[in-house]
Amino acid sequence: MRSKAKHYTLEFKQKAVELSYAKDNVRQVCEDLDIIPSVLYRWRKELKDYGKNSFPGRGKPKMTDEEKEIDRLRKALKEAELERDILKKAIGIFSVSDKKNIGL
Repeated sequence: MRSKAKHYTLEFKQKAVELSYAKDNVRQVCEDLDIIPSVLYRWRKELKDYGKNSFPGRGKPKMTDEEKEIDRLRKALKEAELERDILKKAIGIFSVSDKKNIGL
């Protein structure tokens, strides 16, 4: 039977990575903390690649600061385009009703 997946806190992951660098013995740290070595190696790589943006949580993508900024700007652009499209439609509606009011 498959064992239930373990979920570790952000603090636990960071401390485990720090401890693995301090002791310089990943296997011993894994035995002490009861984790699989491949998991600790993955945490070390994530922390190296993403820094403070590592370990975002379940279902959230890992992104660098630049990727986060690009994502934020894309969302803002999409919202601005939606507002523009709504205003274009409103102008079209009002211009048609204005023509009816002046008898054209």
